[in-house]
Amino acid sequence: MEEQKVLQWTMGPAISAKQEGADATYFLAKRVMDFIIVILSMVFLLPLLAFIALLIKWDSPGPAVFRQERVTARRVVRNGQVYWEERPFTIYKFRTMRADAKSTIHRQFIEAYIAGDSKRMAELQNAQKAEEAKFKLVQDPRVTRVGSFLRKTSLDELPQFGNVLLGNMSLVGPRPPIPYEVELYLFHHHDRLRTVPGITGWWQVRGRSATSFEEMVRMDVDYITRQSLWLDIKIIFMTLTAVINGKGAR
Repeated sequence: MEEQKVLQWTMGPAISAKQEGADATYFLAKRVMDFIIVILSMVFLLPLLAFIALLIKWDSPGPAVFRQERVTARRVVRNGQVYWEERPFTIYKFRTMRADAKSTIHRQFIEAYIAGDSKRMAELQNAQKAEEAKFKLVQDPRVTRVGSFLRKTSLDELPQFGNVLLGNMSLVGPRPPIPYEVELYLFHHHDRLRTVPGITGWWQVRGRSATSFEEMVRMDVDYITRQSLWLDIKIIFMTLTAVINGKGAR
């Protein structure tokens, strides 16, 4: 992004010291929980990560890990008011596409998705799709054989544990968008960026590829207004169930 946007917290221009303290306590506890879960998980996941990397390299030429610029948000407090400052960061994922893949088709689909243009989204699909996946680009010709499996099982997201350790993502929160998506946002769409983005979230476990863009924004904002450590834990367990069942994955 060429500019960093500073957006005010949805609770209004004035935030009480009590509320500010409660928010700070939650985000500190969230950070500690993220760190502990990721560190403990890596003990068991390292062999799996290495095996997936080898599969990707065997299946197609190119790096095993894909880097992409996304948008995160940083919580700042100025004069007793809480603001969320948008800023770019590098996200890590296992590569699921050909190394020479272009973003043109995804850009076009995102434009149609944000605009709510169902006809254009259908035109961009390369195969007959299930109704529940009409809001997600499926059968993408850029995706490799191994990449298709990784997406279906959500294993391509595992390198984002590194982002969690770095602090630019959390385990739970709205998905971080690509800068060219944010450029298309209306003002109220930025409300979904007023918290730390996550690997999984309320939208992923409740709607994912079955929801329109406006519905996704409403779900993300609903999570932000209700976020708590207990809700985060609930979403983590719901995510494990969704991954096992393959719900919403393509």
